[in-house]
Amino acid sequence: MTQQKRILTGDRPTGRLHIGHYVGSLSSRVKLQHDYDTFIEIADIQALTTHFERPELISDSIMQVAMDNLSVGLDPEKTTLFLQSQIPSIAELTIFYSMFVSMNVLRHNPTVKSEAANYGYDDMTYGFIGYPVSQTADITFCNADLVPVGEDQKPHLELARKLVRRFNDLYCPDEPLLKEPEIMLSEHPRLMGLDGNAKMGKSLGNAIYLSDTAETVKEKVSKAVTDPSRIRATDPGHPDICVVAKYHSVFTPGEHADICERCKAGTIGCVACKKELTNSLNNLLDPFRERRAYYESHLDEVRDIIRAGNDRANAVGNENIAKIKEAMHLNLGGVQA
Repeated sequence: MTQQKRILTGDRPTGRLHIGHYVGSLSSRVKLQHDYDTFIEIADIQALTTHFERPELISDSIMQVAMDNLSVGLDPEKTTLFLQSQIPSIAELTIFYSMFVSMNVLRHNPTVKSEAANYGYDDMTYGFIGYPVSQTADITFCNADLVPVGEDQKPHLELARKLVRRFNDLYCPDEPLLKEPEIMLSEHPRLMGLDGNAKMGKSLGNAIYLSDTAETVKEKVSKAVTDPSRIRATDPGHPDICVVAKYHSVFTPGEHADICERCKAGTIGCVACKKELTNSLNNLLDPFRERRAYYESHLDEVRDIIRAGNDRANAVGNENIAKIKEAMHLNLGGVQA
């Protein structure tokens, strides 16, 4: 029997997940879990890189993120959902990799620079600038074959591949221990915010959350940015600059072309267009709400799922780190603890 390839992906617990996360990653996880050994990390340590002064937010968000993953259809029998801080091998690998990656490489990483600008960081902390090293440890503690990411995370993955090659060249050139992770880019580009911002973000107040009620979705969509030049419903519109039209291309792809034509012809107004989008979004989110309601009333079951995931992740990680330490001659001449 052919062994399944392994996937590693995950989320930072800095708040509830939104439909941008679903489009960019969660929907792929649901499909891939049937064909891959799927590891999903709740990256609470990495959340500290930007929220180290708000640990209570991270703690409160862990269960929210877990339920978001379970609500969209992830099967705990087929996936390993685990908490990063509970896997010591990840922390060890982060330290090992930091020994042979330069600060210049990290400082010039495009994603690091972009995120630093987003958060207004002039002086980056050691943890923040070393985020790509930590991410490499996440991927390689379980020797993942494949990492589904958005376009913005591609530089991190390229660095991870370089660090893996460097490790193998240094410590096990004849029989490489670590796999170079393959990159699986999201089918959809980043989903813009309801306000037209290029990014839908938890901190920007422009997101529709997976846990939002039907009424909340309706209210949020009603405020979404459309063509500012349209005064009356019969005015010809410009769907290429309309947030709602862009959402239709993702959530109602079969009707998108027709909606755009009607918009241009002035035969559908913004209110009616938003109503159609609201219906589509709520049809998508209804089964998620039903599953979430179950888990919200069975929180101990969610905790047990995470604990079981921690146990499996540690079993895999401990086996791999033992081999890595042996290759690095970090076994005290054969005498290990």
